[in-house]
This record gives sequence, structure tokens and C-alpha cells, in this order.
Amino acid sequence: MNPQKQTVVSGIRATGNLHIGNYFGAINNFLAMQDLHHCFFFIADYHALTTHPDAKLLNQNSRQVLVEYLACGLDPNRSTIYLQSDLPETTELYLLLNMLAMVGELERCTSFKEKIRKHPDNVNAGLLTYPVLMAADILIHKATLIPVGKDQQQHLEMARDFVVRFNNRYDTDLFPQPQAYNFGQQLIKVPGLDGMGKMGKSEAAGNALLLTDDEPTIRKKIMKATTDNAPTEPNQRMSVPIENLFQLMNLVSKPETSQHFLSQFQNCTIRYGDMKKQLADDMVAFIKPINQNILSLQNDTQYIQKIAKMGQEKAKASAQKTLESVRHLMGFWGL
Repeated sequence: MNPQKQTVVSGIRATGNLHIGNYFGAINNFLAMQDLHHCFFFIADYHALTTHPDAKLLNQNSRQVLVEYLACGLDPNRSTIYLQSDLPETTELYLLLNMLAMVGELERCTSFKEKIRKHPDNVNAGLLTYPVLMAADILIHKATLIPVGKDQQQHLEMARDFVVRFNNRYDTDLFPQPQAYNFGQQLIKVPGLDGMGKMGKSEAAGNALLLTDDEPTIRKKIMKATTDNAPTEPNQRMSVPIENLFQLMNLVSKPETSQHFLSQFQNCTIRYGDMKKQLADDMVAFIKPINQNILSLQNDTQYIQKIAKMGQEKAKASAQKTLESVRHLMGFWGL
């Protein structure tokens, strides 16, 4: 590897088809990084276990995420693309890092508190130690640049804390400090269509625009997107649902298109139906090429297996070096 290039690590959970939130929050950055850095992009199937998926469904979802990675333009010859579960070195590092993680700080994690509020009957240890596994994913390749969304920033800060603790406790500089990386731009949080929070696979039906959605589905979802009454005063403050529509339009439409509807909103002449139709046109134009790539790849089992095996071998070569150093520093020298 070129020592002048930095190392990037990121992954997406294997919990269903990817959506445009995944694309603009992560994959868009992945594509730009391929020629700039040493990139490790993984399918987070271990992370998916916190919600107890059916075994067959987990396997299908893992495969589908790999297909969609490739369909979006990730190149296995320029990046390392692998399954998290194909790298046992990560789970060993996860165990070792757990010895440095304090229960109190894990319980205070915002995402953990949100999960137990939404699903009080599923407060498992995997949810509690989710940030530790994420840190292991990052540190196993000694990554320095992490393209994360806003909801993962706290987890990244915890990974940085674990780096400091490990390096101080074992008097080493083995692990560099990872930092959020988004090409100097503000981290993107793509809103859903329900007028509430972010776009997500686990949210309400119709909330997410999937990369596998066909044209009729895209149009139907957008036309059903939550809106409110039209503005009654010039330059009226936007409600959250309308602000969300404009955020989506800013992602896929031309700047002049967004500006056109913004001007209409400000002078109280906007018709949300017209705006939705234009957003649907632009979203279809964006998603359709990716959708076609997915359809052409998903039945090529031999090729998908080849890519997974190649990624495993490349990831293992990196991970083994790191784990050997960690084990030696911690006193696992053999007898």
C-alpha cells in the first residue's frame, strides 16, 4: 500500500435494501475516496444481529448490500469490499476493546438510549456494546478517515477515546486517531418521506426511497410524502415536512429547480403537487441507472462470490498485522 495515502473504513448494516439516505450519507463519499485513499468498505452483518434477523434473511440482505455496493460504482480492484463476518480478527479486537469500555459511558450513548426507548423488550448486550464493535471495525485496519453520518458521530468519538486509552495503557502509538471525513462538507442527514426523522430502513413503510425501487414505486412514495397547508405569508418559516422535501430536491435536482420552488414558497404561490411531481422526475432519473445495475448483477452468483472472497483475503492481510501487534502489546506472547 502507498504509505502516503490514508486509510478509510466504513460499512452499512445488512438489514435490507439500501436507500438514497445510504447513498448520499455514505456511498457517494465512498465513490470519491476510491482513488484517493486505501479504502475498506464492509457489509455489517454482525451489527445487524442486534435486531435478531432470520438467518436466511440476514444472508440475503448481506448479499444484496454487496450487489448494491457494486451497482453504485464501488470497484473491488480499487477498494477492499468484504463481509464483516468474514473477518474474525474484528471480533477478537472487539473482545479486547470491551475491556477498555466503561458500562456507564455505553449506557449514556444517545443511540443506545433511543433503541431501548423504542424497543424496551430487546435491550441486549450487543446494542450496549455496538460502539465497541464499530471501533473494532475501524481500528482493525488502523483507519484515520471515517465517512460517517450525523447519527454516528458520537460512536466515532467513543472510538477516539478507546484509541487514547489503549495507546496510554500499553505505552504505544499503534492506533492513530480516526476522524470524520466528508470532503470538508457538512455531514449529510437525509430526511425521510414521513415528515419526521431521517430516512431509514427500519422506519415506517414508505419512508425510504430504495435503490431497488422502480419508477412507479418512486412516484407513488413521493406523491404520498407528508406536506402541510401552503404558506399564507411571504417568507413564512417552513415546517419540517416541507423542509425535508426541499432537502431531497437539493440532492437530486438542478440548483435552479430548487430555487424555482423556493421562490414560489416565499411568495406563497407554491403548489406542493407540482413540486412533488418534479422531485419524482428527478429522483427517477437518479435512481434508475443504479436500479438497472442491480438487476444485471444480482443473479450473477459466481461473480458475487468471487468479489466476496477477494475482499476477504485483502481485508485479512491488513487485519492480521494489526491483531498481532495488539496481542503482543497486551501480553499474549504464548508460553
